[in-house]
Amino acid sequence: MDTSFVEELASAAPTPGGGGASAYCGALACALASMVGNLTVGKKTYAQVEPEVYMRLEKLADLRGRLLGLVGADAEAFGPLAAAYRMPKDTPEQLAAKQAAIQDALVGATEVPLDIMRTAAACVEHADFLARSGSRMARSDAGVSVAFARAAVDGASLNVYINAASIDDAERAARYRDEADRLVAQTRRSEERRVGKESTSSGAPHREQKN
Repeated sequence: MDTSFVEELASAAPTPGGGGASAYCGALACALASMVGNLTVGKKTYAQVEPEVYMRLEKLADLRGRLLGLVGADAEAFGPLAAAYRMPKDTPEQLAAKQAAIQDALVGATEVPLDIMRTAAACVEHADFLARSGSRMARSDAGVSVAFARAAVDGASLNVYINAASIDDAERAARYRDEADRLVAQTRRSEERRVGKESTSSGAPHREQKN
């Protein structure tokens, strides 16, 4: 198992951090949902939904790739912000330049985690479909996918809220917070519905063989 990302995350380096970890968690959510889809196709029992499952698998692969790309994008967005905070402020001109640089960098540092939220939230609908229509033997895995997607959204939202609080443009900051609020509420409702369905289903969970 490649543990390089986890080792980097555990190090004293400022990146990757919570945003990158959230994006990676979202990628894991997509991967789990894809596993359920791949355990579904090719089975006679699910022949009726197979075309839909293949479509979902394509979309999940795209989302997974985007989230893995956002791991790096989050680290890249942090760099300009950290550099801006290190700028000198000894003169009025320097202070003005520093404040302007911080405001510019805050936009990117907020939009990237918001993109993580959007992309992870998009995974939920696919995972929920696969929990309902995919292999019953992997239904709990689809539930874990939804839980991971919610964790990714909640985690990335912290960066959105923290950075938005420092943005001087009140209208822009409010738009960021409002969208973050909506995505958090949306994924929370989806996970609560999925957990409720799993807790009321009968029988112990099983794992279907991958081969």
